[in-house]
Amino acid sequence: MFLSDYFIFYLCIAFIIILAPFLPVLVAPANAVNIMSNMWPLLIVAIGQTFVLAIGGIDLSQGAVMAVTAVIGAMLITLAVDPVTFTRTPLWGLILTEQGGPLAGFTGGVLIALVVMLLTAALIGLFNGASVALFDLPPFMVTLVTMMTLSAFALWLTQSGNIANLPEDFTRLGRGDIVSVYFGAKEESQLARRQVYSFVTFPMVIALIVAFLAHIILNRTVFGARVLAIGMNRKAAEISGIPVRRIVIAVFVLSAVCAMIGGLLYSARLEAGRPTLGGGTFLLDVIAASVIGGTSLFGGKAKIIWTFFGVLFYVLMSSALSAMNLSAFQIDMVKGGIILGAALLDVFRTWLKRERLQ
Repeated sequence: MFLSDYFIFYLCIAFIIILAPFLPVLVAPANAVNIMSNMWPLLIVAIGQTFVLAIGGIDLSQGAVMAVTAVIGAMLITLAVDPVTFTRTPLWGLILTEQGGPLAGFTGGVLIALVVMLLTAALIGLFNGASVALFDLPPFMVTLVTMMTLSAFALWLTQSGNIANLPEDFTRLGRGDIVSVYFGAKEESQLARRQVYSFVTFPMVIALIVAFLAHIILNRTVFGARVLAIGMNRKAAEISGIPVRRIVIAVFVLSAVCAMIGGLLYSARLEAGRPTLGGGTFLLDVIAASVIGGTSLFGGKAKIIWTFFGVLFYVLMSSALSAMNLSAFQIDMVKGGIILGAALLDVFRTWLKRERLQ
């Protein structure tokens, strides 16, 4: 079990079994819904990061991509804007007015906004990938510059204001229920409504579709095999005829698109386009969840199922730490220790596997 590829899954089960008697809230229906709602956007972004880590790179710009695409999409479809907050924005009168964005109330406006968000993310990913692949710049440096530039751009574009009043067709993507479960009475009362828990939602379906497609791409296609080959030994991959530059560019585009989808789900759930979306420790959460699952920081070793269970464990851990009434500083300290432990454990497991093969 310790050397199994699904070790992180067993760790999740053990985590729940051990802590449930001491923290009953961890397995309460309301908390389960909260865990899942936090898990799906994080999973999608982590999937994009997994591809970049698999080639031996890192993408620090994902949070900034989330913010920029969320702000741009919200600007296009917002139904009303507070002039006091947004008259100083450079787009006031051009795109934003008191009546909202240019696509406000327009049939198909949400779909057009989603396409614009997708294209924006793809262009950002193309820039990152081309800079790394064509000019041999370090991924860390390129994506750090992109992160700083885009984060500042999102704040400048909105003057640090959140763009709210988004149409229901958009917000439904982050809150829409497909299957709800009632606990207690079903009468139409305020108390009864609080007892309805949404276990199958649009974010869940979208995330599982993305995860399934990513699993097929990474572990069942030639493209995925080439991604892992580049991560294991880039020079050997080039000698063997693998189009390394094209693969690297495609991976960074994929990472940016995943960040955009994750940002879309967050914005839809929050019912606002926030220029600070993806800020704080979010990027560290993404990388940590991927690494905890078993993806190597050095490249060449990655599976989407590992990322899935890594995200699940990370969200469970965060929920448990919050239930212990720890401060934000204490939670970050514990998270750091657990992440370091997971990295050391992965090194130890890799060494054990190598010893068994010899």
